[in-house]
Amino acid sequence: MTPQEYLKWEAQQPIKYEYVNGYVYAMAGGTIPHNLIAVNLTAALQNHLRGKGCFVLSADAKVGITELGPFHYPDVMVTCDDRDRRAIKMVRYPCLIVEVLSPSTEAYDRGDKFTHYRRIDTLEKYILVSADRMSVECYRLNDRVKWELTHYSLEESPEGEGSRTAQAATELEINLTSVDFSGTISQLYENVRF
Repeated sequence: MTPQEYLKWEAQQPIKYEYVNGYVYAMAGGTIPHNLIAVNLTAALQNHLRGKGCFVLSADAKVGITELGPFHYPDVMVTCDDRDRRAIKMVRYPCLIVEVLSPSTEAYDRGDKFTHYRRIDTLEKYILVSADRMSVECYRLNDRVKWELTHYSLEESPEGEGSRTAQAATELEINLTSVDFSGTISQLYENVRF
């Protein structure tokens, strides 16, 4: 299927399909924890970015790596680029993309999908969020145009001075510099049961 055939065909389908190298892949539904994490982050980012000229989009919004694909549906993405202001069918210039990991997609999200996303010139941060434990991986494009990882995890957080209480540990702060956002890991995982 050509990219043009895919775009026309998918618009008539009852479910979403991603497109990679001429093939389409049906998007399956996620778990309740997966959805809660995506909604929590979407709400926090929307509140933070209100009135700042950015759009926060959820899993129903498509991103096109180029005009010819691949085309993906990230769990959460943010675009602050004027070229996306009039977008109707897809975003092309996001600065932040988030994928909530599931066992069936984790390897793909870490591998080929991240390779696709890195081709987006405007992308500054790629976030992988675990749905089965409090763990967030933030890949940031640094000044040397290299992707560097900051891992936020309660299991790996340093003890600091003295022992930390469980409550203090859940207040581990996550910083998303690409959109000047800071929030706690407990906000991201609010109401999530493992």
